[in-house]
Amino acid sequence: MNNTRVVVIGAGQAGLVGAYHLRRVGFEPDRDFVVLDHSPGPGGAWQFRWPSLTYGKVHGMHALPGMELTDADPARPSAEVVSAYFEAYERAFDLRVRRPVDVRAVREGHGGRLLVETSAGTWSTQALINATGTWDRPFWPRYPGQETFRGRQSHTAYYSGPAEFAGQRVVVVGGGASGTQHLLEIAPYAASTTWVTRRPPVFREGPFDENVGRAAVALVEERVRRGLPPKSVVSVTGLPLNDAIRQGIADGVLDRLPMFDRITPEGVEWDDGRRVDADVILWATGFRAAIDHLSPLRLRESGGGIRVDGTRAVADPRVHLVGYGPSASTVGANRAGRAAVRDIRRLLSETAVAA
Repeated sequence: MNNTRVVVIGAGQAGLVGAYHLRRVGFEPDRDFVVLDHSPGPGGAWQFRWPSLTYGKVHGMHALPGMELTDADPARPSAEVVSAYFEAYERAFDLRVRRPVDVRAVREGHGGRLLVETSAGTWSTQALINATGTWDRPFWPRYPGQETFRGRQSHTAYYSGPAEFAGQRVVVVGGGASGTQHLLEIAPYAASTTWVTRRPPVFREGPFDENVGRAAVALVEERVRRGLPPKSVVSVTGLPLNDAIRQGIADGVLDRLPMFDRITPEGVEWDDGRRVDADVILWATGFRAAIDHLSPLRLRESGGGIRVDGTRAVADPRVHLVGYGPSASTVGANRAGRAAVRDIRRLLSETAVAA
């Protein structure tokens, strides 16, 4: 059994920010806190992004506190840029991330402590920063006939670039940033592309300024305050109408169809008789919070999400969720990581006084 004061699960942006602020307030790695990450190397979910997603195509990457990301080559894959940046950050602040470590469950322990069960042993801790993000839980919608499709079904989580779709008829499902990026990349290679979304896409004109961002985050925050599963920030901000999107609309690549009603062995069909034959269905349907390991603590509300106040789980003040709901953006994770550490420090001080 390993004993510590704080366990941080995840070493993406949210986890690194939490670890950084723990160090800032005087907590020592290995003695006072430990960072557990299941990924093979630094970079969080960024290390798994497809090679054609270069750093110049990324919709904003907010720097980690204490170290700017400078002189990044916009033509270099974002996976390489961000992984190298995170690795340098871990070294600079001596965060001592342990990997690969799979966290299997978090349970109630003795004396008011939590037990974090992992592939590398069990940690007993007074507080937990959960920063596991969403990449490990790709969302696959279910539609009638899905199991009969003779072609290939894939997801953004497994997308490796447009060349794998050469000469194929591709249906891309999803109205977010990933869906539009996939379509724009795949169209020159594929025999045909069809874009399908559940709701009409909303394209946003003008800059994404602080007021727009604050309003979007507030809408997401309201959901998690009510214990509902969080939506992504982009779901309430819309898609930026940049030059690439405008060209895609003009070329007919971004010509959206409503969601189909069923999947057939040959493709997809609508109730009105329309059908599209396909070799591939690419689900750009997003991700859900990777929080199943917290299930033994029974934190979920009837609405399906975990109700939080700031970053603190309302059902258990020892647990903080960073990178969840309104803090899922890179700038949101920075603020939330700092707030979580401030709250944990106060909690541990009160516990020590009470003891």
